[in-house]
Amino acid sequence: MGVVNVTPDSFSDGGKWLDAPTAIQHGIDLVRDGADLVDVGGESTRPGASRIDGDEELRRVIPVIEGLVAEGITVSVDTMRASTAQRALDAGAVLVNDVSGGRADPEMVRLAARAHAPIVLMHWRAHSALMQHHTHYDDLVDDIVRELMVQLNAAVHAGVDPERIVLDPGLGFSKTGEQNWTVLAHLDAFVELRHPVLVAASRKRFLGELLADGDELRPTDGRDDATAAITTIAAQAGAWCVRVHEPAASADAVRVVARLAQEAE
Repeated sequence: MGVVNVTPDSFSDGGKWLDAPTAIQHGIDLVRDGADLVDVGGESTRPGASRIDGDEELRRVIPVIEGLVAEGITVSVDTMRASTAQRALDAGAVLVNDVSGGRADPEMVRLAARAHAPIVLMHWRAHSALMQHHTHYDDLVDDIVRELMVQLNAAVHAGVDPERIVLDPGLGFSKTGEQNWTVLAHLDAFVELRHPVLVAASRKRFLGELLADGDELRPTDGRDDATAAITTIAAQAGAWCVRVHEPAASADAVRVVARLAQEAE
């Protein structure tokens, strides 16, 4: 999954792809570099980010989705709003990536049910402005699994086909850097839930901390090699997909893991 952030304030590439033609070309480039689908989002969910209104989100993402679909590219929409998801599906998107896992807008899971649309449910506790105030867990992995199951069951109760639900443990969302590493070390706990698993670690702060030069975090565009290493770990654990800003190295990593798996059969 290649990332197209049509935002001025995303943590890694805010402002780079803000106009539709540039964003569309970036999506085309991501596919050329190995992305199987392109995730288009118009609202930053970085820690501390404030929400934008729905009209602005639509203005940013719909022209990009329409342009990518016209190029034959498989598109997902990264949104917490059912109204945006509906417009995106109407424009040709085939998957809804909801980082709130259906909690920010209760209509989202009902929309996914009506539209028979695949949906990503990410583990989520609070909006970006407050999420890092919610990092206490009694047992990190067990608590995340339990909370994800509540979100999953709510979606199924709303009529979403369980076969169309993807789970995301939510790296960086209501989690410290150390907690992110613990989640990655226990990806099997999420794969064992018997739903496709999405891992979204690309360029996140905990990688910048790992690669820091003293007190200076590694810049976001210097974290892509570490991201590819996470892709290798995720693929070995049986993840369905990784969400990345630069797909070329991650696509190669997936091929390596797949080839090794043939030898183990």
